[in-house]
Amino acid sequence: MDINNLFRFGFSLSTGSNDNGGYYFRDAQPTTNAPLVLVSAPWAVTSAAGQGAAYAPDAIIDASTALSLYDVVTKSSIDGKVATAEVDYDLQESSLQLGGDAAKVVAHIDDGGTLSGDYFARKVVRINIGFRDMHRSVGKRVFRFAEKGKIVGVVGGDHSVSFGAIRSISSVHPNLGVLFIDAHSDLRPSGKIFDYSHLSVARNIVDEIPQVSKLVQVGTRDMTEEEVNYANNHQKIKMFCHEELASERFSGRSWGDVCNDVVAQLPDKVYISFDIDALSPECCPHTKRPVAGGMTFDEAVCLINRVAESGRTIVGFDLTEIVPVMESGVDAAVGARMLVKLCAAALKSNKK
Repeated sequence: MDINNLFRFGFSLSTGSNDNGGYYFRDAQPTTNAPLVLVSAPWAVTSAAGQGAAYAPDAIIDASTALSLYDVVTKSSIDGKVATAEVDYDLQESSLQLGGDAAKVVAHIDDGGTLSGDYFARKVVRINIGFRDMHRSVGKRVFRFAEKGKIVGVVGGDHSVSFGAIRSISSVHPNLGVLFIDAHSDLRPSGKIFDYSHLSVARNIVDEIPQVSKLVQVGTRDMTEEEVNYANNHQKIKMFCHEELASERFSGRSWGDVCNDVVAQLPDKVYISFDIDALSPECCPHTKRPVAGGMTFDEAVCLINRVAESGRTIVGFDLTEIVPVMESGVDAAVGARMLVKLCAAALKSNKK
């Protein structure tokens, strides 16, 4: 398939270097024979209260050097099996510039303003163009490796980066199922302010990527009535609200049985989209949209491994919304550890 046909505009892949080396001691060698490649997406334009998630890839790279790489559940190590693609730091630059504009637009709307004036209307146009450019950049990098049969993991950035990755993965693996692990449903209508945002990414995926046959939401505990109705009436979406799953557990069901119900909704080829705020807030204390409740780290790992153990193939994944801060290493450390678990499960699922 010609990658240029996937996107509406031309795009040149950046050849910038990865100044911080590779994830898990791996050098930035995208041509390596490693079966799994990690692609960084330092973008966080519409994330609430700041652009911190744009710095997550570098922070996770730094945190990853302190981790052991053996996974007890899969009984294997990811050492030597993970490559790091070169980072396009132009994305981070664009994110920082457009993020300031997005904050001004949102504040203007919150104060009762409209987009009828040229000043704010032009900012919205620039932000929408920026999102499309970002989707092409991430998508082209992902496609470069996915078409060669590699597993591709994307490290965000906010959750909006998933759209470009899933669009490319689904072009290689049609009839793709997306396991969408997130505290928020992200099913808000696009276009109310911006055409694309982390608040609308799940809706953009099911509305604009026909090769995605199923989107299964887990961990969801913050949503509007409109979003719930949209999910319940959409044939591609299955929503497992976290409070409902918790109620089943309190009634005596095991978490393993609950995970099996979730996995049963997925087709053979699976992409896991993991927003760190699906976990309880103490696991990610600086994420910008924390929601009380949530999965423990171990519960999330159990769910991911149930996908691999079911015989399904994890063809790609992303990890998003981690906000590292200098005063605490918790967020980056948790993100780096979850990334190990995603890599291990994906590698195991592809052994067959």
